[in-house]
Amino acid sequence: MDLFSNIALGFERALSLDALAFCFLGVTIGTFVGVLPGVGAMAAVALCLPITFYLDPTVALIMLAGIFYGAQYGSSTASILLNVPGTVTAAVTCIDGYPMAKQGRAGVALLVTTITSFVGGSIAIVLMMLFTPLIARFALRFSSAEYFMIMLLGLIVASTISRGSPLKGLAMVVVGLALGTIGIDINTGALRFTFGLLELSDGLSLVAIAMGLFGVAEVLASVGSRHNVHVDPKTITFSSMLPSRNEARAVIWPTLRGTMIGSGIGALPGSGATIATFLAYAVEKRVAKDPSRFGRGAIEGIAAPEAANNSAVQSAFIPTLSLGIPGDALMAFLLGAMMIHGITPGPRFLVEQPVMFWGLVASFWIGNILLLVLNIPLIGLWVRLLSIPYNILYPVMLFFICIGVYSVSNEVFDIYVVIIFGVIGYAMQKFGYPPAPLLLGFILGPMMEEHLKRALLMSRGDFAIFWERPISATLLAITALMLILSIRSVFREARQRRILQAEEASHGG
Repeated sequence: MDLFSNIALGFERALSLDALAFCFLGVTIGTFVGVLPGVGAMAAVALCLPITFYLDPTVALIMLAGIFYGAQYGSSTASILLNVPGTVTAAVTCIDGYPMAKQGRAGVALLVTTITSFVGGSIAIVLMMLFTPLIARFALRFSSAEYFMIMLLGLIVASTISRGSPLKGLAMVVVGLALGTIGIDINTGALRFTFGLLELSDGLSLVAIAMGLFGVAEVLASVGSRHNVHVDPKTITFSSMLPSRNEARAVIWPTLRGTMIGSGIGALPGSGATIATFLAYAVEKRVAKDPSRFGRGAIEGIAAPEAANNSAVQSAFIPTLSLGIPGDALMAFLLGAMMIHGITPGPRFLVEQPVMFWGLVASFWIGNILLLVLNIPLIGLWVRLLSIPYNILYPVMLFFICIGVYSVSNEVFDIYVVIIFGVIGYAMQKFGYPPAPLLLGFILGPMMEEHLKRALLMSRGDFAIFWERPISATLLAITALMLILSIRSVFREARQRRILQAEEASHGG
C-alpha cells in the first residue's frame, strides 16, 4: 500500500499546472531536437539548463527529463525518411527504416517506432517504480568505501564499453578526473590548478564543458558536411501509417524482447541506450526465421531497437536516482543539474525528497502519453523542419549556446571555456576520443575524491577497507575484471591488425 500511496503522491505533483506545462515543453523540445540530425539531446538539455534556475527543482527536472526521452522519440523520424540518424541510438533504425521508406512504407515505420517506443518506455517505468526503492534501501548499507568503488566501476564500465578504443575511453576518464580537481579543495580550502585566475576558483562550469564538447563540437563537425533536404509531408498520411494485421503481429515479441534488453542494460551504470539498441537488433536478427530480410525493410528491425532505446532511457534513471551513479553521459549531466539545484541523488534521495522522486517518475508516464499524442499527428510538421537550411540553424544554435552559458553565472570567461571545449571536442571526434567518459569523470571526480578521503579517515589510512568489506570487495573484483577484459581486447585487436597487415603484405609481394 505504501507503493500506491507514493505513486498517488507523485501523480498529484506531476498533474499540477506548472509540471504539466513544462513536461509538455520538455517533450516538445526533445522531439524537435531528435528530429534534427546532428543536434543531440545533450546540447538541448545544456541549452535549457539556465532556464531551470528560475523554476521549482521538481518542475526543472521534469522538463529536462522530458527533453531527454523526447529526443529518443524524435530521432527515428530523420532515420526513416532520410537515412540520417538524429541521435547515435537511431543509427540502427536506419538499417530497416530507410528501406521501408523507399518501399513506400514510411508511414508504417513512423507509427511502429512511436508505438513501440511508448510500450518500451512504459514497461521500463513500471520496473523503475518497483526496483528503484529496493536498490535504494539496499544502498543505505553503503559506506564511503562502497560509494567510491561503485563510482569507480561506473567510470570503468563507461570507458571500456564506449565506442572506439577502450584505452581512449580510459584516457578521457583520467582527463575528466583531472579537470574535476580544478578549484577549491573542499577539505583544505586550498586553491588547486587555478593558475592565478579567480574565475577558476569555483572550478570549470559543467554547462560550459557539456555545451562545448557536445553542442559546439557537433556544429563544427557538421558545418559543410550536410545538405538541405526537401521532403513532401503530404505523402505521410494517417492511412499510410496503419500496419497490416501480419505486421502488427510481427512486432509484438520483438517489442517485448527489446524492452527487456533495454531495461536491463539501461539500469547498469555507464551503459546507456546505444549498446541496448545495437544488442536488441542483433538478438532479433539471430532469432529470426529469415535473417536475410534484415537490412531490406524488416519491420522487426525497427520495433526491437526502438523499444530497447526508450526502455533503456527510462531505466537509466534507476542508478542515477537510487545510487547517484549516472547511467550514461546525459544522465551524468542531469545529475549535475540536480546538484546545481542543491539536490544530491542517492539512497537518501527517496527518503528526503519523496515528492520530487515520485513526481518525476509519474511525469514519465504523462510525458510518454504526450509524446504519443504529439508524434502521430505532427509527423508532417517534423518533416517540414528537416528542410531548415543548416546555414541558418547552426548560427542560431551557437548564439543560444553562448547566451545560455553566460546566463549561468554572468561570466564572459565561461564563453571562452565553451569555445575552447568546442574545439577540443571537435578534435576528439576527429581522432576517435569519446567525449562522454570525460564528462562522467568531471562530474564524478570530486565526489570520488570526497568518498576516498572519508573511507581512508574511517580506516585511519588503511587501503584494506576497500577489499575487507564484502560489497566493496565485490565491486573491486568486478572493476578489475572489466579492466582486464578491456586490456585483453586491446591486445587482441592489435594482434588481428598485425595479422591482417602481414597477409596484405604477402599478397602484395
